[in-house]
Amino acid sequence: MLADIFPTGYHATEMAGVQPGDQTVIYGAGPVGLMAALSATIRGAAKVMVVDRHPDRLALAESIGAIAIDDSEVDPVEAVLEQTMGLGADNGCECVGYQAHEPGGDEHPNLTMNRLVSSVRFTGRIGCVGVYVPQDPGASDELAKRGQLAFDYGMFWFKGQQLGSGQAPVKKCNRRLRDLIAEGRATPSFIVSHELPLEQAPEAYERFDAREDGWTKVVLKPGLAV
Repeated sequence: MLADIFPTGYHATEMAGVQPGDQTVIYGAGPVGLMAALSATIRGAAKVMVVDRHPDRLALAESIGAIAIDDSEVDPVEAVLEQTMGLGADNGCECVGYQAHEPGGDEHPNLTMNRLVSSVRFTGRIGCVGVYVPQDPGASDELAKRGQLAFDYGMFWFKGQQLGSGQAPVKKCNRRLRDLIAEGRATPSFIVSHELPLEQAPEAYERFDAREDGWTKVVLKPGLAV
């Protein structure tokens, strides 16, 4: 957890400026998104909302006190506005990346970024740790093939929002996160669904990549008997 996903999720909340009492929205309930939700809770957010469409992942978000928003059932922006008296979240985290897609499967790389602009209030902050690449030849549109997005910059500018993005500087925070775990203040292992021997890694990656129900995070243990 400390080598990647926990520091990355924490970095998202740091760039978003999550502070005690904030209302924070997380787009994406994969391992990084769930770590962002956990981090927002650790940083004192009063309300954490997590947007996804996989029941097992949303259930994990609820297990740490977050509000689950299923974007296959409701408009997530409207749901966030409803939770925040129409004002929008104080801040938000993008934990999906360029492969964002509609519930029906159509890929829209700009989907979560634009939803965050709409979900976060005026002068709010957004932390983006979802992967976006300089070029994606197999993308669904010409902009995305060149690593570009049809970003709602006009609304982003109008609302005076701030955006932080990029890879997490893992070594900057993993010692602090380690100590939170050691002192019982954080339990990132709540997302682990399977502990498997190394020989089962190909199957585990395939099942996780397919978003099969119940495959939320796999820990591989080379010494574990098959």
